[in-house]
Amino acid sequence: MKDNRRKIRRTQTVSPFGVGGIIDLRGESFVAADARSWSRGDVVESPRLARKLDVTGFRAAPAIPAGKAQYVSRIGPAYVRFPRWLFCPKCRKMTYWIAEREEKDKPPRCGRCSDSPQLAPMRFVQVCRDGHMADIDWRRWAHWQAEGHDRRQCQVRQLTFTNSPDSSGLDALRVNCGTCGAGRSLEGVTDKNALQRRGVSCSGTHPWQDGGDERVDCEESPRAIQRGASNVYFPVVHSAIEIPLPDDGDGDEAKARDVTAHTVWPKVVSAPDGPVADALIEYLAGDCEVSEEFIHELLQSDAADRSAAPAGNDAADDLSIGEWAAFTSPDPKTVSSREFRIACVGLDSKQTDPPSVSLLHRRIERVVAATRIREVRALEGFTRIEADARDRLVSVNPVAKAKWLPAVESYGEGIFIALDDDALGTWENSSGVRDWVSQMETNLGSSFQQDRCRERTGPRLLPRYVMLHTLAHQLIRQLSYDSGYNAASLRERIYARSHAPGSRHPAQAGVFVYTAAGDSEGTLGGLVRQGRPPYLTDTLVRLLESAQWCSQDPLCSDSTGRSLANLNRAACHACTLLPETSCEIGNVLLDRTLLIGDGQVEGFFRPVIQAAFEESTAAVEAP
Repeated sequence: MKDNRRKIRRTQTVSPFGVGGIIDLRGESFVAADARSWSRGDVVESPRLARKLDVTGFRAAPAIPAGKAQYVSRIGPAYVRFPRWLFCPKCRKMTYWIAEREEKDKPPRCGRCSDSPQLAPMRFVQVCRDGHMADIDWRRWAHWQAEGHDRRQCQVRQLTFTNSPDSSGLDALRVNCGTCGAGRSLEGVTDKNALQRRGVSCSGTHPWQDGGDERVDCEESPRAIQRGASNVYFPVVHSAIEIPLPDDGDGDEAKARDVTAHTVWPKVVSAPDGPVADALIEYLAGDCEVSEEFIHELLQSDAADRSAAPAGNDAADDLSIGEWAAFTSPDPKTVSSREFRIACVGLDSKQTDPPSVSLLHRRIERVVAATRIREVRALEGFTRIEADARDRLVSVNPVAKAKWLPAVESYGEGIFIALDDDALGTWENSSGVRDWVSQMETNLGSSFQQDRCRERTGPRLLPRYVMLHTLAHQLIRQLSYDSGYNAASLRERIYARSHAPGSRHPAQAGVFVYTAAGDSEGTLGGLVRQGRPPYLTDTLVRLLESAQWCSQDPLCSDSTGRSLANLNRAACHACTLLPETSCEIGNVLLDRTLLIGDGQVEGFFRPVIQAAFEESTAAVEAP
C-alpha cells in the first residue's frame, strides 16, 4: 500500500480501513489483515486508555517518508486482495485470483484481451453476524436449479459476468457458465436467506486466512452484501485525550487514583466481604497511606457505579471523568504539559453588553482554549451486519487475545465550554424538560444502540446530555464557517454523563470541540482563535440564531421521533446532523428544541433568544 496507486494515511489504518475493513483504490479492492501482519509498529503511549482496554500498550503503522516507498520494505499492516473473484470489463470473463499470481505494485489484468484491461472486483461478498467474510461461490449460484448435468464437471474459468442492456437493476446482471450454458441473474441475491436457500454455509474464515487450522465451524447464515455497504464493517474504536491528571486541593482524587491503580485493589473489589477482605484493606491502606475508612468509601462508590451501569460500562473506566477534571482545574498551569496546553480565556463580559449577551455569558461558567492536545485512537475489533453486537466482536487478532492494539496518535487544538451548573440544574429539573426527554429515554431503552449510547450518557439519559450534544453539533457547524476547518475535520466530546446516587464522580456539563489530524493541519490555530473574545460570543449568538430555523420546518421542528429507534427529535441533515467522523455517538440523541425552546418546552438558551429579539425590535422601531 505504498506506491502512488496504493497510498493511505496512517490514521486510516485504525478507521475506516482498520483490521477487517475493505478499501477500494482505483479499481482494486483490498481488506486489512489482522494485527499479526504488523511486523514493527511504532509504540504509542497512552496509559489511561491501555488501562481501560486491559492491554499493555499500542502500536501505530510506521509512516513511510514521501518519495521513499520504493526503498522501504513492508513494515506496516498488510492488505489482502478481496474479493478474489474478478471479471474483465471487456470480455466479461470471471477469474478467481490467487496469491501466487500477484505481482508487486501491479493490478491484475486480463490475459485474454489484447489490450490487457485491469480486472474489476465483484460487487457482492458474503458475510455473517459472527464477523466472517468470504467470496460468494458464484459457480454454485450460476448452477442453482440447473438440471441434467453435474456442475462439478464445469470449469471455473468458464464463468462470465454479463450486463444486459434490456433490463435494469440486479436483474440485468448475470453469472453464466460457458461450459454448460447454465446461468442466473443477481436478482434476489441480497435477500436475507438467499444464500442459505442455495445450500451455501458460512466459510468460518476471514479474507486474510487461507483456511487451514484457523477455520472454525460457524452456524450463522451468510448474507450477500455489497462490499462497499456500511454494514459490512463496524470498527470499535476507543479514543482518549492524553492529559496530566490533576490533583484536588486536599489530594483525595490523587489518593483515590493510587488506591485504584494498586495491584491489590481488584482483589478487594471482587470480594469486599470475603474472608481476607479486612486484611487486604488494611494492607492497601498502609501501602497507599490512606485510612481504611477512605477505602471503604471508594468501595461504596465503586459498587454504586457498577450497580447502575450497564454491562461493560463501568464508570470507573470512563475516560471523560479525568478529562473533565483537567479542563475544570482551578489552575490550568498545573495540568498543562508538552502534549496538553490549555488556558482559561473567558468571554470578556462588559457592563455595556446588551441584555442578550449578558444572559448568554451568565449561562457559561468557563471557556478554555486548548492550544495543543494529543489524541490516541485505538482499534479493539470490529463487527459485521450489526453495529452494536459487542458479544460478536472480532478481535484484531482472532487467534489469540492481543496484548497490544493498533492505534494512531494525532495532535490538534480545541475549545472547551462548561455551562453554569446552577442555571443548568434549574432548567433541567423543570417538569416540562424532564417529560420531554423521558420519551427519548424510553426509546433509548428499547434501542439496539442502547449499550453503545450508555457508554457516553451513563446509566440515565439526562436532559443536559441531549442539549449539550445538540449545542456541540451546532457549534461545529458554525465553526466550519468561521475557523477555516470543515465540519468533517472537527470532533466533539460531550461531558454530561450521569452517575449513580452516591457516586464520588462530579457532575459534568460541558462540550469540547477539537480537531486532531495526523499532520500539521490539526494545529493551524483557527479553532483556538475562535475560542477567544470576542469571537466565541459572536459564534454562539450566530449558532443560536441559525438553530431556530431549518429548511425542513415545520416537519423537522414538530418531529416526535427521527433516526433509528426515534432517538432524535428536531434534528435533521439540514440543520443539525454532522459527518459520522465528527459525532461520538452516531448522530443520535439530538433535539434543537432543548436549545431554543418552543411552546411546549423551555429551551436552555430561550431567554437569550427572546432578549435578542426584543433588542432587534427596539432597534428597528427606534426613530
